[in-house]
Amino acid sequence: MNTQIKQIAQRIRGLREVLNVSVEDAATKCGVTESELIRYESGTSDIPVSFICQFAQCYGVECTTLMSGEEPHVSTYFVTRKGTGVSVERTKAYKYLALAHGFRQAKMAPFEVTVEPNDLPITLNTHAGQEFNQVLEGTLQLHIAGNDLVLNEGDSIYFDATKPHGMKAVGGRKVRFLAIIG
Repeated sequence: MNTQIKQIAQRIRGLREVLNVSVEDAATKCGVTESELIRYESGTSDIPVSFICQFAQCYGVECTTLMSGEEPHVSTYFVTRKGTGVSVERTKAYKYLALAHGFRQAKMAPFEVTVEPNDLPITLNTHAGQEFNQVLEGTLQLHIAGNDLVLNEGDSIYFDATKPHGMKAVGGRKVRFLAIIG
């Protein structure tokens, strides 16, 4: 697994241990199984951004602090210039660019997500809250609560993120989309 994932895993485990929270209690509070949390904390498997944000919310830290190791400092406004932001490459197929990483106590987590095409099946996940996605480039296949959808450039979707959902790039091209998790 890549270095960024290992660093995020260390921050998650470190926070849980500093707060003296058991694996069982943290898993229950964050809505994952103990084995999932152990895998995430080991740094040997992909950690969904939705889980990172859920964990951060449960334990009162900023999502981007877990992702980058740096605390946000502003609370009036935060500008992210094109091509900048905190980058998290979960796997070779997914790259997240945090767009509000410097804003303290953000109520939403906006990301520019790039997904490379592959032949793997869609991996489903769930998380608390709702999600908005708007395709900026390419074609995105989504599976949400048993429904298969295809979004093209300019299309958007808003959905209940507690329902199983996943996505992939189709058409042999990468897809870039704006994802807002709230």
